[in-house]
Parts: sequence; C-alpha cells; structure tokens
Amino acid sequence: MSVSRSCLCCVKYLMFVFNLIFWLGGCGLFGIGVWLSFTQAEFSSLPLSFPSLSAANLLLVAGGITMVTGFLGCLGALKEQRCLLFMFFVILLLLVLTEVTLALVIHIFHDELDSKAQDELKEGMMIYKSEPGLKKSWDNVQKMFKCCGVTDKTDWYDVLNGTLPTSCCSVGIEQCVDGWTEPCYQKARQWLLDNIPSVLVFGVCIGVVQILALVFSMLMYCQILCAEKHLD
Repeated sequence: MSVSRSCLCCVKYLMFVFNLIFWLGGCGLFGIGVWLSFTQAEFSSLPLSFPSLSAANLLLVAGGITMVTGFLGCLGALKEQRCLLFMFFVILLLLVLTEVTLALVIHIFHDELDSKAQDELKEGMMIYKSEPGLKKSWDNVQKMFKCCGVTDKTDWYDVLNGTLPTSCCSVGIEQCVDGWTEPCYQKARQWLLDNIPSVLVFGVCIGVVQILALVFSMLMYCQILCAEKHLD
C-alpha cells in the first residue's frame, strides 16, 4: 500500500469517527428538544417566543440538521465520493456560519429580542377569555412557575378589566386579588438558564467536532482528488 493510500485510509476512518460522534451529538440535541417539548406540553398554545418553547424548537431543528449532516459525512467518508464530501463540507460550513451568526445576534441583541418576545406574549394575552387552549396554557404556566403576567401582574388588568386570573394565586382561591409578584417571562427564562448549562457544554463539544469534521473532509477531498489525478 502506497503512502498516499495509507494517509487516505487514516483520514477516512478519522473522519468517519468524528462524523459518527457528530451524528450522535445531533441525536442528543434532538432528544433534549423532544424532552423539553414534552415538559412544556402543558402550555404549548403560548406563542413560540416563550423562552422554553423557542429553545425546544431550536434544539429540534439543530438536532435534526446535525443528524442529517453527520449521516452524510459518514456516508461520504466510507464511499470516498468527492460529490458527497463536497456536499457535506458546504452544508457543514453553512451550519457553522449560521450557528456563529445566531450566537452573535442573540448576544448583541438579547435585550431587543426579549422586549419583542414580551410584547408578543402580551398581545397573545388579549384573547385569553375567548381562546380555551391559550387560557389553559397561561393557567398552567402561572401555576407551575408561581408567577403572574408577562412582565408584571398588572398585564392582566387590561385583559380582565382590572382583575387577575385565579391561576395567579394559590390553588383553592376563587377570587385572586393579590397574585404572585414574579413575572412569568423572567421566571421561565431563569428556569431555562438553570437547566441548560450542560446543554451549552454539549453544544460547544459538538462545535469542536464540527470544526474537526470540516478539516478532515477537506483533507480527504484533496487526497482523493490527488489520487485520481495520479491514476490518470
């Protein structure tokens, strides 16, 4: 076996291993997204801007794309096909750039995004009385987090003519006068931050694997190209 062929085999199996880890990471992200979706099922009628719901959808999409990309990389490595490798490289590069851009946008504009999400939730509150699904979701949120309103309990005054829903108070109270003081948006956001550190570490590890997979896919593509030219 020639030196170039030995190098190609080495890169091939290394790339396969990294892409297998990448694919498993995608399965993990997708699984966390499914778990988060199930835990938030009781208030699924709320707008997707609600912190935990938006995180669940983001993880489902990211996990699904990662699984498909990882499978494509594994297939390209085993088959040693330039077309598959190039497609994998382009998709993975776009995925990495999208992730970096999204992280920067969230970091830079987090205050504006929070404000927009809160406004959207307040608009949704206006149909609380006429939409049973939304009413149930808001009641479940407020009971679960022991909170009231989006940013303050006074958010309900315009919706319920100066009164509060019974879910803003302890169970068993028929007329809620002085509800929970903590806002639901901040309470749900804090719950998400408390439960997501391990996911962030996991995401960083997946990011490192993505970079390594990019490097190995380009190396393998170049080696296959050189080997084909040598045969010609």
